[in-house]
Amino acid sequence: MTLGNAIAAELRKLLTLPSALLALALGALSTLGFAAMTASSLRDRLDSGDSSALAYTTTMETGFNLIPMGTIGTVVLGVVIISSEYAANRKDAGGGRQILASLTCVPRRGVLLAAKTIVLILVSGVLGAVTIPATIALSQFLLGAHGNSPSAVVAALGWRAVGGVVYWVLISVIAFAVTVLTRSGIVPLIAFIANLTLVSVTFMLTKLTPLANYLPDVAGAGMVGVFHLTDGMLDPLPGGLVMTAWAAGLLAIAARVFARRDG
Repeated sequence: MTLGNAIAAELRKLLTLPSALLALALGALSTLGFAAMTASSLRDRLDSGDSSALAYTTTMETGFNLIPMGTIGTVVLGVVIISSEYAANRKDAGGGRQILASLTCVPRRGVLLAAKTIVLILVSGVLGAVTIPATIALSQFLLGAHGNSPSAVVAALGWRAVGGVVYWVLISVIAFAVTVLTRSGIVPLIAFIANLTLVSVTFMLTKLTPLANYLPDVAGAGMVGVFHLTDGMLDPLPGGLVMTAWAAGLLAIAARVFARRDG
């Protein structure tokens, strides 16, 4: 099977996975939902004359601070696109694993992994390209009289929206590579989602050592321009390059391990 055919097959497979569809809905709706709540709350406080609501943010920033949290959807995509291959089928379907059928159809493991990676990048990129601008627009709309004009938002935040999409894609690739190495979705899901939503261990580490600024999610945050918690945080371009290097390096290791495995 050619790479093009493998990409088409993997795209159909991913978009028929209930867990993948749930991830798409989660990534979009959770981000938009939190943006709506945040913007509405900020509007109400500003309407009441509570200027302290802008002590740590601005009306222009509303919505952008949720971009890292929105990566939950792309993390789940990165995990399930490969972990589903190792999940046992129902007994009435033979009880085997999908990976055996996939390798029968695409015996060249490099082609299979490349197809999955390309599909993941495309789907995660589309999810980010739709959700991030929608989140910004919704936030500004719900701010009412406190919102900024579309032209002002584009002028101030345009490049950061692109950086947000790249951030979402790279996070999904990193989650994918880690899942290839573990052959299980449980550990990557727990680790990534906990770090993104509960307590960000990686950002806490920046308080202990400046080297933590080179961890992938911390470095990549510079592309979005949020979480400027430390003086040592990387600028957008070097931060993006560091995060890309992490994704490429982990993917290369995962590809080598995947090529040498028995199943």
